[in-house]
Amino acid sequence: MAAHNDLGKEGEEAAAAYLQALGYIVRHRNWRSGKSDLDIVAEKDGILVVAEVKTRRNEEYGHPEDAVTDRKIRHLVASAEAYLNKFEIDLPVRFDIITAVGAKPPFRIEHIEDAFVPPIWN
Repeated sequence: MAAHNDLGKEGEEAAAAYLQALGYIVRHRNWRSGKSDLDIVAEKDGILVVAEVKTRRNEEYGHPEDAVTDRKIRHLVASAEAYLNKFEIDLPVRFDIITAVGAKPPFRIEHIEDAFVPPIWN
């Protein structure tokens, strides 16, 4: 596996541990729907949280959250809708971004709650 893939995996592990430490229940990690996936699906206080994790060695080329483009948002929303349907979940959904910055763990974690409002649901 390429070094950047290892870094991304470590960032996702750190993000999941961070959420669990805050009392979130991690339901799934890397849940796939077609060609898209949801990095972390968690639940807390009756809200389903879809967290997109972005890991970077540094912020030399910009903030990690800037990599969540409109196209990525559309894929996340479609995958979240598929997730809700598959597991017959009737909870409000929140979309968060978690950034993990550093060359190796421990990372500097930033949690952006309600990072975006999804476009109109189908």
